[in-house]
Amino acid sequence: MTPWAEAATTGFLTSFALILAIGAQNAFVLKQGIVRSHVFWVCLTCAVSDAVLITAGVAGFGAIVSKYPSLPGLMSLGGAAFLIFYGFTRFVAAYQGGDKMGPSSQSAPLGATILICLALTWLNPHVYLDTLGLVGAISTQFTDHAQKVAFGIGAIAASFVFFFSLGYGARFLAPIMQTPRTWQILDVLIGLLMWFLAYGLLAS
Repeated sequence: MTPWAEAATTGFLTSFALILAIGAQNAFVLKQGIVRSHVFWVCLTCAVSDAVLITAGVAGFGAIVSKYPSLPGLMSLGGAAFLIFYGFTRFVAAYQGGDKMGPSSQSAPLGATILICLALTWLNPHVYLDTLGLVGAISTQFTDHAQKVAFGIGAIAASFVFFFSLGYGARFLAPIMQTPRTWQILDVLIGLLMWFLAYGLLAS
């Protein structure tokens, strides 16, 4: 394996392993994929956001975070507040009877959907730890410029592969999501996940 291929593989595996953990962003992409609502744009928004953060991390921007000790706390408060609110909306949806299956049912406008997606991405302090911190730190083992670029490309590629696979693969769950009851269960689970993640942010 050539040095740049090794760097790209390391970047891909590192990014994929970090993003694989279930979180608010992944749950949102999964839900959009099941209802087949704005799937392409949601996946693209998540992947491009990751690409921007990974590029900044590999370029060394992560050092800025360490210069402002209060920044993680502020991001945690903002992220927790949004997660609590979004979790509440899922409980309300479950109480009202759950969504109906179908590409256009309960489909929010594209603009509102993208705003929620951006909030779930950029208001999550862990995304900065993963991309600016961990990915950026691991990239420092590659001192050669070409290898560092290859590492970043591999990490970004993992994000695109993951989100588009999750978004478009979610449609295979459609057969079991045909009744309002199953949607109620999914909304409750997502709501609980959001509140659990919010608790984790506040506790940390």
